[in-house]
Amino acid sequence: MFRRLAFAVAIALSSPLAASAQQTETLADIRQQLSSLYVDVQNLRSELSASGGLTATTGSGSTLDRLNAIEAELQRLTAKSEELEFRINRITEDGTRRITDLEFRLCELEEGCDLSLVGTGTTLGGVDSAASIPAPQEQSASTPELAVGEEADFAAAEAALSEGDFETAVQLFATFVESYPGGPLNAQAHYLRGEALESLGNMTDAARAYLASFSVDQSGEIAPDALFKLGYSLGTIGQVQDACITLAEVVSRFPDLEAAADAKAAMQSLSCG
Repeated sequence: MFRRLAFAVAIALSSPLAASAQQTETLADIRQQLSSLYVDVQNLRSELSASGGLTATTGSGSTLDRLNAIEAELQRLTAKSEELEFRINRITEDGTRRITDLEFRLCELEEGCDLSLVGTGTTLGGVDSAASIPAPQEQSASTPELAVGEEADFAAAEAALSEGDFETAVQLFATFVESYPGGPLNAQAHYLRGEALESLGNMTDAARAYLASFSVDQSGEIAPDALFKLGYSLGTIGQVQDACITLAEVVSRFPDLEAAADAKAAMQSLSCG
């Protein structure tokens, strides 16, 4: 088993050869393989401990020393893959957000442009790398992992909003989504930033924030309200036709939710056809 493990580790560590042989392999695949190798190391350690083989010595040191070296290298590579994955996701999130904002601005200048469709395409690069991140084994899929300080930063922004300090809330929520791209609280952060902007009377930027919220998660818990708020904001700034299209989309997508009832009422007040 030790020879098999050493051979597998050697292949995993020879990154240029592995990359050329499996160009379609993702970071998530690599992390899964590293996790599997780590389990093999632990199993081998248990077997050798039971048989007394850990104290055996070779020309390059004891078996225990070699196992410790392999385990340390696996941990280093796993941490490096996680760092690269975070950086890639951050670039993807930021680039997609910027492109969506440009699309929104261009759509405002074009007649007949459907604002509800802005930002509904694929993310930058054509794939959503954040979707490939495996959930930690110690947590369930319904309990997303938060980065260090993420919960505290979100709470600080939320507190500013509840205290009526809307300008601070706008800034804190904007900083939050930039600091934690791809995080599980981003859709809610964009939405609450929209509410803060709405309270400041800045309905145009509020519409952009609601659009960002809906674009981040179009099937999440806050998606119906985000889409409704987008339609409502568009109606407030005078883009009635786009508002009616967006509100109709709320009714179509979420017919049984309260947001749909709110959208119908808003459509009546705007005299949508």
